[in-house]
Amino acid sequence: MASLAAAKRLMGKTILITGASSGIGRSTALGFARTCPNDLRLILAARRIDVLRELATEIANEVGIGVKLLPVKLDVSKSDEVRAFVGNLPTEWRDIDILVNNAGLVKGVARAPEIDEGDMNVVFSTNVTGLINVTQAVLPIFQKRPDGGKGDIINIGSIAGREPYPGGSIYCASKAAVRSFTDSLRKELIATRIRVIEIDPGQVETDFSLVRFYGDKSKAQAVYA
Repeated sequence: MASLAAAKRLMGKTILITGASSGIGRSTALGFARTCPNDLRLILAARRIDVLRELATEIANEVGIGVKLLPVKLDVSKSDEVRAFVGNLPTEWRDIDILVNNAGLVKGVARAPEIDEGDMNVVFSTNVTGLINVTQAVLPIFQKRPDGGKGDIINIGSIAGREPYPGGSIYCASKAAVRSFTDSLRKELIATRIRVIEIDPGQVETDFSLVRFYGDKSKAQAVYA
């Protein structure tokens, strides 16, 4: 019964998932499609358009034509791409109902004073600035709906934003910023029907560690050993 109720709530919705090419984003897309295999639109956004197309094919093969899929190349760390994103969507895909801000990464395990400035900039421009910019691009769509607006914003944070750990100070700081932004946004929108949600996972086995260790597979795999 719970799955039927969830499917009913999702029917007719358009969902945007950033960072959809792998990890949590990929699993989220599959989860939505499996829950509501009829009358659903999924916008799959990430930097790797070829991987997104493979995911779209996988979803279509599994659930059929009831889920419409739109893979779109987007690097959330590039503000110009984010600003143009909604306007460049086909008209029938612009009425977004749910935003899943999932795109995020971590670079390195350095400790102060040896943290690389380039790594720091990449992490914050993706995890913080990118998330805020995507939210600001989509929020006006929600606010234009009647009766004070309507929509769901789901920010993927991390337990690291609550419990920082050695060697992860920049990543932890970025997720703490996501938590603060989420809390502030929720209070700003409290009088509307726009829901602001944060999910803080613990360690998840994805390509995440491969990025952290600059492509070193042995180090990345050791994290999950």
